[in-house]
Amino acid sequence: MQSFRYYDFFVGGVVAVLLCSNLIGPGKVCEYDFPLLGTLAFSAGNLFFPIGYIFGDVLTEVYGYARTRRAIWAGFAAMIFATVMTYVVLAMPVADDPYNKTLQPALETVFGNTWRIVVGSMVAYWVGDFLNSFVMAKMKVWTQGKHLWSRTIGSTVVGQFADSALFYPIAFLGLWSGKALIAAVLFNFAFKVLLEVVLTPVTYVVVNALKRAEGVDTYDAHTSFNPFSLRDEGERKAHG
Repeated sequence: MQSFRYYDFFVGGVVAVLLCSNLIGPGKVCEYDFPLLGTLAFSAGNLFFPIGYIFGDVLTEVYGYARTRRAIWAGFAAMIFATVMTYVVLAMPVADDPYNKTLQPALETVFGNTWRIVVGSMVAYWVGDFLNSFVMAKMKVWTQGKHLWSRTIGSTVVGQFADSALFYPIAFLGLWSGKALIAAVLFNFAFKVLLEVVLTPVTYVVVNALKRAEGVDTYDAHTSFNPFSLRDEGERKAHG
């Protein structure tokens, strides 16, 4: 398995953004008045969660689908561990002192997500990230490595729509009205895609610098896209 200097840092970035967005972000719902749209509510985690997709775009573009697949599984495993740890910590007996008695309800409010939110987050992340990487890798082969913007945005459209369309119904169907669910899906999808568009120039800079530093440019012409495989595949070309 070829060794890269910066791959591990990007995997760490994916895991960090994922955990922070799912642990810290859901604890606060924000409201903002948008022109034409009115007042919309959204989880604070959505401000940062799309950054994980940008990490995924960079990983797929430079290192290929197979390497990104390993990063996605690392993030998924981290989410499972964080969920188990959260439930264990919250279930532990509370010390008989004023500080901990005050702290426990606050921890339960912030970190005591319902099982539906946890399942929704995991399913949406797994499906959305794999779709994002799959579309990104396929489009790179189709475009012969040209028009990076088309595949970063195109893959985000597919991946983020799947993410939003899965998470909100799984987490809130029956609790929110149908109108509120649709509005949440569409708003969060549009916001995430807009962030991808805005940060596209940054993606260009990072991708080009990383290709030069690693001396590689991966094309997934013959890669198996089985999400359950952890084989290192992909045709890596020297980046001139």
